[in-house]
Amino acid sequence: MRVIGVDPGLRHTGWGVVEFKNNKIFHIKDGSISPSIKYDDSKRLLEIKNKLKEIINRYNPNLSVIEKIFVGPGSISSLKLGMARGASMVALAEAGLSIEELSPKFVKKTVTGYGSASKEQIKAMIKKLLNIVPKNEHSADALAIAISIQNIGR
Repeated sequence: MRVIGVDPGLRHTGWGVVEFKNNKIFHIKDGSISPSIKYDDSKRLLEIKNKLKEIINRYNPNLSVIEKIFVGPGSISSLKLGMARGASMVALAEAGLSIEELSPKFVKKTVTGYGSASKEQIKAMIKKLLNIVPKNEHSADALAIAISIQNIGR
C-alpha cells in the first residue's frame, strides 16, 4: 500500500509518500509546497492544490492521510491553516483518494512514543525509521503522518 501524508499550511504544505510492503516501510519521496509570499491567499491555495495534484499523479498513492487542525490561540492562523487543509483535501478527493484524518498528538505519539514531541524529535525518528534525511521539517511531519496510518484501527 502506498500512502501520501500531508501536513497542511498556507506558507508550507509538507508532503511525504511511503510504501508499506511485507511489514516494512519504504520512503518513496518527500518535499514541501511553498507558494510565493507575494501571492494573495487565493493564488497560494490554488498553487497548493495544483502542485499536490501533480505529486499525487507522479507517485500514485492508494490512500491519503492529513493532519487534523490544531486550534491554537491565533484565530487568523487557524483559519489560514484550515484553508490550506481544505485546498489539500480537494486535491486528494479529486484524485479519488480516501482521506484519513489524524490528530497531531496521535501522530507524535505513534512516531516518537510521546504525544508532545518536538519537531526535532519527529525529524530524528523519521531519519531512524526510514533511513533518510527528510527535505525539511514540513516533509518530516508529512512522513510521520503517513507512517501513523498503520496504527489506526481500520
